[in-house]
Amino acid sequence: MSDVYTVISSDAHAGLPTPQYRDYLEKRYWPAFDEFLAGRDQAVEEIHKMGTSDKAFAEKWYAENSEGLEGGWDAQRRNKEMDNDGITAEVIFPDADAVESRTCAPFGVGLGLSGDTDPELGLAGAKAHNRWLAELCSDSPERRKGVALVQITAELPDVLAEISRAHESGLRAVMIPAMWMQAEPYHSRRYDPVWELCQDLQMPVCTHSGPADKESYDDHLGIYVTEVVWWPARPMWFMLWSGVFDRFPGLKFGVTEAGCWWVPNLLWFWDRLFLGQKGAEKLSSMGIQTQPSELFDRNIFIGSSNTKRREIGMRYEIGIDNMPWGNDFPHPEGTWPHSREWLAKTYHDVPIAETRRMIGEAAAEIYGFDLATLRPHAERINVTPSSLNQTDDAANVAKWAGHKQVGRHWLTGHDFPLAPVG
Repeated sequence: MSDVYTVISSDAHAGLPTPQYRDYLEKRYWPAFDEFLAGRDQAVEEIHKMGTSDKAFAEKWYAENSEGLEGGWDAQRRNKEMDNDGITAEVIFPDADAVESRTCAPFGVGLGLSGDTDPELGLAGAKAHNRWLAELCSDSPERRKGVALVQITAELPDVLAEISRAHESGLRAVMIPAMWMQAEPYHSRRYDPVWELCQDLQMPVCTHSGPADKESYDDHLGIYVTEVVWWPARPMWFMLWSGVFDRFPGLKFGVTEAGCWWVPNLLWFWDRLFLGQKGAEKLSSMGIQTQPSELFDRNIFIGSSNTKRREIGMRYEIGIDNMPWGNDFPHPEGTWPHSREWLAKTYHDVPIAETRRMIGEAAAEIYGFDLATLRPHAERINVTPSSLNQTDDAANVAKWAGHKQVGRHWLTGHDFPLAPVG
């Protein structure tokens, strides 16, 4: 009961205040960067106009969290925020500021990275961010795994060179555009060298929520928030059904900060299609060799971030090792700076062994963290079963036994799965 948890956030963010990226950008792009900076005020106004940031909230957020937000780019402050928030280690995506985009990477290649970004400027901006991120991760490297920005729709030699360079600099995952726009979709064999290199380098490939078809929404915010979790998931089924995971069985692909509540029904639907059950028996071969749920377990994970109670209730369908938790530091929609309290609220009755996997060990295996090296940090930070109000592991195992028995009901033979808790 007193054994500490190694808490790993599979979704954290970092980024310099945008003007400071100049020092990491090749000088020949400085004039274009000046033009980009000149348009930032208008871009912020567009954010407010769309409704994805409220001015009054923004003022309050910055005023109340001014020191902590410096952890978005200052390593020592970041270490302090991690310790206070109960975080042993983290996976770092771009854009520390999700309120007014004040830490946007050059030319908008952070979470807004798109398949139709100008290839030259996109690569230059991504390199600038990746150079800086490698520098940040060099402080306490055992606690950080940086995610390199790579616009894989650009020229293939440049793409492969940047992935290799990023790996050599210490970055350990790759974020690709969630939307390829007018470029070739991700079922194209054109991208096979990318998947092969990432497999060989053991760099998970990730998408992240943020991009969407914003221009078609006008000011209807509800459309955006409905679809924003769909776009980063879409590459997953393009890759799965085109045989990417059959061809590259060691490739890991993650959908980050898009929730995981949608996974059980998707897996059920996919397996039914593959197995030719009613409604699919008239279809020809689906073109893959392995059952979709098996591919999902082997190749795919969902960095669910701020996992909800309802999603915890679905864990035997999603897969305990497929839904690593994240605190989304330092975004207001995440659990920072109250992650300890959120973990207790969410996992208080979840069996300890399962909790250990979901809030740390699964992410360690996906991203290559060394648990033994992290142990001293975990002991100092001291998140334990007791601190999460987990008092009786045996009782909790019994409480969830019915849910576990049902599991993926279309495979276990239980036709009427229990409703998720929460």
